[in-house]
Amino acid sequence: RHDLKYFDKMRCLRKRSAVSFLGILVVCLLFMNLYIEDGYVLEGDKELIRETATHQLNPERYVHSFKDLSNFSGSINISYRYLAGTPLPRKRYLTIGLSSVKRKKGNYLLETIKSIFEQSSYEELKEIAVVVQLADFDSAWCEGMVQDISQKFAHHIIAGRLIVIHVPEDYYPVLDGLKRNYNDPEDRVKFRSKQNVDYAFLLNFCANLSDYYVMLEDDVRCSKNFLTAVKKVITSREGSYWVTLEFSKLGYIGKLYHSHDLPRLAHFLLMFYQEMPCDWLLIHFRGLLAQKEVIRFKPSLFQHMGYYSSYKGAENKLKDDDFEEESFDIPDNPPANLHTNMNVFENYEASKAYSSIDEYFWGKAPSTGDFYGIVFEKPIKISKIKVVTGTEDRQNDILHHGALEVGEKIVGSKKGRQCTTYLRLGEFKNGNFEITDVEHKVLFDINCMRILVTKSQKEWLIIRSISVWTSQIPNQ
Repeated sequence: RHDLKYFDKMRCLRKRSAVSFLGILVVCLLFMNLYIEDGYVLEGDKELIRETATHQLNPERYVHSFKDLSNFSGSINISYRYLAGTPLPRKRYLTIGLSSVKRKKGNYLLETIKSIFEQSSYEELKEIAVVVQLADFDSAWCEGMVQDISQKFAHHIIAGRLIVIHVPEDYYPVLDGLKRNYNDPEDRVKFRSKQNVDYAFLLNFCANLSDYYVMLEDDVRCSKNFLTAVKKVITSREGSYWVTLEFSKLGYIGKLYHSHDLPRLAHFLLMFYQEMPCDWLLIHFRGLLAQKEVIRFKPSLFQHMGYYSSYKGAENKLKDDDFEEESFDIPDNPPANLHTNMNVFENYEASKAYSSIDEYFWGKAPSTGDFYGIVFEKPIKISKIKVVTGTEDRQNDILHHGALEVGEKIVGSKKGRQCTTYLRLGEFKNGNFEITDVEHKVLFDINCMRILVTKSQKEWLIIRSISVWTSQIPNQ
């Protein structure tokens, strides 16, 4: 019996050893494949590639290793050809990156560049740089595009705000015989994989040109004074952590980054260039750097205008219905403490109504006298106030009977800082409230603002957005 147990034990050990050996062999083959296929990736990246070779992309798992990997701060060794323009003489506030290839139908690149410049004021133009990457391997097409760009935008090139670049085909990895994830046809895989590499090379080039970077596609129309709107949003986010701010809900349009994150994003796109489309990879990148939620602003600043896709000239009628070309006006919403005595539903807390992000406050059926209060950190002059309640999905969860008031003479109490006196500015109509020229109607510096429920309702209440525009800050 002891002998039989001994032999059984030995057989089990041999089986486990064989399984372990096969597992190690598979992993080694994966490493060898990665080494051969992605030889252009820097040595510092390979450790993370090896680790991710046997796992799906999992932001929760790799947050710390990816975020803290110092080697990702280095640039990728590529020689760029300047087709138009020269290196920037000084650092700008924002770089706008475009990557373009020859299309079978239509070409929108010139219109996109025109929109960027026409929708910017003279002062805004001083703070931007536009980098166009012609990413097609057809040299005749590239030469033709450079001529057209140089003729139409010569003064912008001379002023140092427009650069056209190209990366020779020799720097690209193998684009044939790639993995066919999602059952995509081979030519589709090749197209999206090359696009990932195109964007990686563009990001790498733009890493040190400015403080911030926004990616556009080559068939986009811009909102008027979009840079001023972007700056206002960035200022409003001071002190909060973010990786990506989104100014369009479509694809790779209007995605804003800190320039210091561009090298890591470039490496990331190169590492996984054949796995999935770039806009999917961006979601993983954001999660790896510990931004779990989308931070998208409305209205959108950029609109997709192309009718034909750059892939096979297929029809692409996608439009961003949140885009506003002329009337975009981001509120100031100065720092404030927010509070309410309403019964808040789940995590739809008061702060979400005062945010410029697409989120809202949601309270259970309010009663007469219930309120939503705002106490500003400093006294302010207000020019305009707008409050929207309800959503498209829940059009009856509006404030049916309510008023908006502003207050002064702030005092402290057990319930926090509050104003002692209030002035009513008006009533809600159809769940909304809007008033302009407030500074001419209110003679005092405003410390508080509140939404007051004037009659109980059985419906719950969604405060979708509270927008406050300020005039001059009073002298303290």
